[in-house]
Amino acid sequence: MPRRELQAPGVPQDSTARQRIIGAAREHFFAHGFHGVTMDDLAEEMGMSKKTIYAHFPSKTALLEAMLLEKFHCVEEDLNAITSECSDDFATGLHRLVACVQQHADEIRPPFVREIQREAPDLFKLVHARWREVIQRSFSKLLGEGRRQGLIRKDIPVHLIIEILLGAVEAIVNPPRLAELELSVKSGITAIISVILEGALTPEGRMKL
Repeated sequence: MPRRELQAPGVPQDSTARQRIIGAAREHFFAHGFHGVTMDDLAEEMGMSKKTIYAHFPSKTALLEAMLLEKFHCVEEDLNAITSECSDDFATGLHRLVACVQQHADEIRPPFVREIQREAPDLFKLVHARWREVIQRSFSKLLGEGRRQGLIRKDIPVHLIIEILLGAVEAIVNPPRLAELELSVKSGITAIISVILEGALTPEGRMKL
């Protein structure tokens, strides 16, 4: 079976109305959960008819998928810009990369993650896979540069550091564990990155950071 990708519905990407709808959905879905917001709520918020929303998105689920696609596009653009701009400055790049991940994670509230995992498991898996790809690509570039500069330990392969990082995120950043540990998505990711990446630094790297 061919791999399914997150795809936006076939409406022009440059549509101002479409982008307004996605922006409102992103703000409200992440803050209040998928079921905590109705299409009526979004229409009233934007001073737009519900008919206009449905002209761009045939269903609330279609809007959800388009919103997630837009979110990951923003994440990828931000992380790619950091790794390009800081390609030869590991310390600055790492600080900026971690801050960027924290900022994007802070937007996502536990009710949203919980609902998507429970009620849209296929979409949750797609989001999970996309997140892994983004983190793996961005941190691999930066850690490779850190190793070249002697700031990342050479006794641990970069790909293993990334796998440990991703494994910890998967084990902790899920609704039941977050609730049990009384963590937000942001605080969970921050703690994991701090512990694992600090352990991967050489003494010189710790002094620089």
